[in-house]
Amino acid sequence: MRRVFLLGMIVIFLCGCQLQTDSREKVRDLEFLVVEEGKVPEKLLEAVEQKKAEPFKLTYQDQGNLYLCAGYGQQPTGGYSIAVEELYLTENAVYFDTTLIGPGKGETLAETPSYPYIVVMTEDPGLPVVFQ
Repeated sequence: MRRVFLLGMIVIFLCGCQLQTDSREKVRDLEFLVVEEGKVPEKLLEAVEQKKAEPFKLTYQDQGNLYLCAGYGQQPTGGYSIAVEELYLTENAVYFDTTLIGPGKGETLAETPSYPYIVVMTEDPGLPVVFQ
């Protein structure tokens, strides 16, 4: 009897674990807008200013919109940009992937440090965000 009970508990546990796995299967891409610095919500901009010296990832929700922000910390010069590789929705989360792009060869650069970051705005599906 104990073996049957134990076997039943193991099966229930394994089924429960399988149901809880995080599916990364894309439901759909999310449309987004890159937000200019002057149009970033003030509270989010304040957080960026506090964190910009080190790499960071932030989210901010406002009026049905979700703002996603990725910063790459202090860089030795100017000339950096950030590309959005993916922004998509799964059943359980929003996935956001960006890449830092360094200055081009032969490009004239400011010799002062820069703090590249990007802010994008998309619909707020009310799910957690996974930064990749």
